[in-house]
Amino acid sequence: MQYFLFFAFTFVFSYLINGLFVKFSGTMGTKNNKGTGTVIRWGSVAKPAFGGISFYIVFLVSFALYTSFFAEEAVIQSFFGVLIASSLGFLIGLADDAYNTRPLLKFLGQVACGLILVFTDNCINIFDSVLLNQAVTVFWVIGMMNSINMLDNMDAITTLVSIGVIIGALLILAFEGACNHFYFWLLTGVLASLLGFLRFNWHPSKMYMGDTGSQFLGVFLAAIGIYFFWNDFSNTSDGLFASVMLPLLMFLPSIVDTTIVVINRLSKKQSPFIGGKDHTAHHLSYMGLKDDKVAIVFLLFSLFSVAVALLVNNYLKDWTGVVKLATLLYCLIVFAVLFWITKVKKEKKNKISYI
Repeated sequence: MQYFLFFAFTFVFSYLINGLFVKFSGTMGTKNNKGTGTVIRWGSVAKPAFGGISFYIVFLVSFALYTSFFAEEAVIQSFFGVLIASSLGFLIGLADDAYNTRPLLKFLGQVACGLILVFTDNCINIFDSVLLNQAVTVFWVIGMMNSINMLDNMDAITTLVSIGVIIGALLILAFEGACNHFYFWLLTGVLASLLGFLRFNWHPSKMYMGDTGSQFLGVFLAAIGIYFFWNDFSNTSDGLFASVMLPLLMFLPSIVDTTIVVINRLSKKQSPFIGGKDHTAHHLSYMGLKDDKVAIVFLLFSLFSVAVALLVNNYLKDWTGVVKLATLLYCLIVFAVLFWITKVKKEKKNKISYI
């Protein structure tokens, strides 16, 4: 009952605060204003980018409520690094939305987020070398912050994929009978904030999450990935392959999209970090899918990948050669199909231009 009441409270809170942002935002925090040089978006209409503020507020409220009524001191200390890193990610995004900060400054902030997690014992532990684990952790945090940010290129895509990841983490806790765990409470709050925001982010959206939301979610989900997937909260993974495959499956939509965009842009000698309309979601739209249908495709894609990961890790509990081959083939097939879609669009575009 307490979880239901908490979820209902945070959902209503998120819904109402996003509604207020829509009503009173005016032009503050908007994207796509002509002549401003802001990030290229899929839509052509300026919209407020306040969604991330509601995520962060609910995140803090969730943390405060739990620590006030339930948490022991050890729980607070273990989460302190995640709190600080997520707050820094929020500020990085807020500054970028407000001032369009330089890429180098943004990158250094992302490195700082990774180092905060490393030095507060929120580190990936898959190698014997401590230094190598720390380097992989920082790379993972930077990668996820940029991946989640790049995925936010069409209405509701990043919101839905983030929901899929959080549901996966919640199910892992539920399977382990750890519903009283601190992260269960926190994940419930963030999930409610995303669902409350989804009403305003669904096509045609009234609001974007902005870099404020994507940078916060990038750090938070990266930390969730370390705790639940890389380091295997349920302790069922077997060896390095499983330790890498589990987070890959959980974050497959964002990882595949980012990888394809980087490959395609580098092949054209373009910067991967400049916005464009060449993401996998865009190419699905070019093929004829409406924006809301593209969002549904990504939701199903995310949930199916999460289901595959949970099935293997929590039910089969034995990463045999066949299971390893099957999961690897699934990831490769998904990548190949989406990569092919981007190439099909390119060929059609070239033919049209030639005519």
